[in-house]
Amino acid sequence: MGCSSCSSGKDGQPKGCKNNGTCGTDGCNKLTVFDWLSNMSLPSGVSPFHCVEIRFKNGRKEFFKNTENLSLSIGDIVATESSPGHDIGMVTLTGELVRIQMKKKKVDVESEEVRKIYRKASQKDIDIWQKARDREEPMKVRARQIAIRLELQMKISDIEFQGDGSKCTFYYTAEDRVDFRQLIKEFAQEFNTRIEMRQIGFRQEAARLGGIGSCGRELCCSTWLTDFRSVNTSAARYQQLSLNPQKLAGQCGKLKCCLNYELDSYIDALKEFPKTDIKLRTEKGTAVFQKIDIFKGYLWYAYEGEWMNWHMISVAHANEIIEANNNKETVASLEEFASELLADTKVDFENVVGQDSLTRFDQPKKSNRRKKKRNRNTKNKPKSEAIKNNVQKQHASKGKSRNTENKSPNKKSSQSNRRRKPQQGKNNDKA
Repeated sequence: MGCSSCSSGKDGQPKGCKNNGTCGTDGCNKLTVFDWLSNMSLPSGVSPFHCVEIRFKNGRKEFFKNTENLSLSIGDIVATESSPGHDIGMVTLTGELVRIQMKKKKVDVESEEVRKIYRKASQKDIDIWQKARDREEPMKVRARQIAIRLELQMKISDIEFQGDGSKCTFYYTAEDRVDFRQLIKEFAQEFNTRIEMRQIGFRQEAARLGGIGSCGRELCCSTWLTDFRSVNTSAARYQQLSLNPQKLAGQCGKLKCCLNYELDSYIDALKEFPKTDIKLRTEKGTAVFQKIDIFKGYLWYAYEGEWMNWHMISVAHANEIIEANNNKETVASLEEFASELLADTKVDFENVVGQDSLTRFDQPKKSNRRKKKRNRNTKNKPKSEAIKNNVQKQHASKGKSRNTENKSPNKKSSQSNRRRKPQQGKNNDKA
């Protein structure tokens, strides 16, 4: 989703608004919210909600009170209260949706944590803010070099300056507790600003930095996912996924958040299936569970001692056998139930694109079909027919040559005609 100013520049390079995450139209920012109540007017006598949601760098959002009753809309850059000084942020949501968001996140409107908005940012405030943000990238490189020199087991992932440039927050990740007292002293001497160290988790780090997931889309945590729910390996087991950490782990090194998206539907579908630890007792032997197909509703069982031969039965038949076993009854064999599925399990593979060829838009190649047919006919004919054809061709060529000689007005042809006339006369006299 891009804003209206995002387009292509010279040589096909992306032009964009070049605001680096502070787009004025709020169309290409992280964690954007669509205000579906913007077209609805409030009832008469009802004042709009006095709190506003404001976004800072990399999706950090906070709620502020609009005590000055400023006319704010999405995309406005404002100066907010901070300690010390003030911070610069952008308005991302106004109106009644802010009330719903605060209620969802359990934020008290009257608490002291909800600070106030000073004013709309002036051009001077924006210039100071931009200069501070330009310092962040070189400072991050230098900060990492200092941390490596001090041999600290930590990773500085991001740096965020306050809007007035009076304070700099360093976000880092570490597995163990880090003693960075010496680190802060060197940072203060190197950067000449107030330093604040803030530890974040690996998922928060991935959300701040962003990236592309294995699905080919941008990370959910950096685009729309606001809360991080715990993901267990049982979610992968319910969905019959292989417990491969390389495939199940995301860029943060933890289990992917998308494992929880379809977990509820899988759990509902598995309610009809029998438990996998239940064995089926038959007259032929005891069958043990081997495999399951949740979408088709089939289970595979194998007899003890015959592990290579699997028998596929439906969920209804498996529950029927288990019910019979609970009533102390045994079934003859699994083959009776598996044989009924042979006719139903035949799959007619169809073309996915609607019975159309994938090369239907390609230009057909020119082929010399006539020459190929002639060569095939000559190869398939017997030798006698080939000889007859050659003789017929020779006679036809001789007949053509005679006709051409008769038609041509040459002297030889006239003389031959004169010689033939007296011969005809002699023959008449003899008669």
